[in-house]
Amino acid sequence: MTAQSHHPATTNDFGAPVGSDQHSLTTGPDGPVVLHDHYLVEKLAHFNRERVPERVVHAKGSGAFGTLEITHDVSRYTKAALFQPGTTTRALARFSTVAGEQGSPDTWRDPRGFALKFYTSEGNYDLVGNNTPVFFIRDSIQFPDFIHSQKRRSDTGLRDHDMQWDFWTRVPASAHQVTWLMGDRGIPRTWRHMDGFGSHTYQWVNAGGERFWVKYHFKTDQGIEFLTQDDADATAGIDADAHRRDLVEAIERGEFPSWSVKVQVMPYADAAAYRFNPFDLTKVWSQKDYPLIDVGTMRLDRNPEDFHAEIEQAAFSPSTLVPGIGLSPDKMLLGRVFAYGDAHRYRIGANYAQLPVNAPEVEVRSYTQAGPMRHTNYPPSRPTYAPNSFGGPHADPAAVTETDAWSADAEFVRRAYTLRPDDDDFGQAGTLVREVLDDAARDRLVGNIAGHLLAGVSEPILLKAFAYWSSVDVTLGGRVERVVREVQRRAVTGDGAAEPVTSGTAAPGA
Repeated sequence: MTAQSHHPATTNDFGAPVGSDQHSLTTGPDGPVVLHDHYLVEKLAHFNRERVPERVVHAKGSGAFGTLEITHDVSRYTKAALFQPGTTTRALARFSTVAGEQGSPDTWRDPRGFALKFYTSEGNYDLVGNNTPVFFIRDSIQFPDFIHSQKRRSDTGLRDHDMQWDFWTRVPASAHQVTWLMGDRGIPRTWRHMDGFGSHTYQWVNAGGERFWVKYHFKTDQGIEFLTQDDADATAGIDADAHRRDLVEAIERGEFPSWSVKVQVMPYADAAAYRFNPFDLTKVWSQKDYPLIDVGTMRLDRNPEDFHAEIEQAAFSPSTLVPGIGLSPDKMLLGRVFAYGDAHRYRIGANYAQLPVNAPEVEVRSYTQAGPMRHTNYPPSRPTYAPNSFGGPHADPAAVTETDAWSADAEFVRRAYTLRPDDDDFGQAGTLVREVLDDAARDRLVGNIAGHLLAGVSEPILLKAFAYWSSVDVTLGGRVERVVREVQRRAVTGDGAAEPVTSGTAAPGA
């Protein structure tokens, strides 16, 4: 911002000029402020209301605008307009931490939200995922309890690793995600240096009505980079907004971050016989079974002009779908379909979809009306109800979306949730430890886990945690226990520090 020699006249919110930005109206030089100073009242009253409630989860974040460009042909799998070859679609991405509040550091150990909004020719499409392909739980009924265990204590208002580990060890399904969280990818160096995932299983439907199951992968073109726990703790004390600042400055420099968009596609019928439940959010599909298929590129090239209007009020929901894309029997996904829209109506208002950042680029012809903050009008000739005989829009049975396409087959859903040989909770986490991580990464994993456990976890929960990690991998569990016990022993005997252990004391854990 630069100083100007000529300033435009200040007005109130209704356009009338005001006499002073500096002095309230009083009864005299030393008199009290008067209530009929309407400009003073307007400024203070609006100031009291200029924040919307922060998100319960994913409160701290930021984002940018860009495009999705389709460079490969996946039309055999979906008729969705945004995924047709050569199509370019305007996009918005929001990155976030999960557990931290608005002022929390960007570099706490935590999954990162990876929420996308595509302004397509068929309406908006939202893809709400994370920088991990899995999650801590597989049923949305557990979500409030899980988040409560990762937030602050109700009595002291402090974070508590004991609560976190108590929940995790009592919910073995969390093991795969906690292994990701405690590994290198638990603290990305920047948002630009992390992958993104749709995480859930979705459905694609092609022009012929053939159905497929699909998982989304966004592979960073900048390369995967991460922070050690010690570097992350130091950064948190120096610049709590390090990731937010990095994205803004990279785009300002013209270093536009991009991600290669890929999908895994499973034929519809395969889900009934796959070796584990393919709708289980705590598991990944083997890329040997279903290889990655190239789709296109997402690039971010514009920072928001108004953070509150374009990022804080941006609303993403997995219920925001377009023809050719549907849901699956994933119990976490189906719960989010309700919960996200409900959160936005509470946090922003019933007409949040009319805000410019959330509004589609196509004409809206719905029968939603009235409510706080509505600013669009019905044409006088359009009825406000359906069905009607006066030319209002009518639903087209031939245009039924695919959101309910799977639900008619109750037997299919029942079979999907029948236990199979590979439907255990610890197997994929163990594979990640033994077959994906190298020795150095395993060493850092041991240090991260031990440091987190040493930050206030009580003895009964420690015993559960040691058993939990031994169930993931016996060697890993044994190493974690030895490091924790050695640090405890030296703390008692005064022998000094044991082998270097990552502190983890600043990590919220989820």
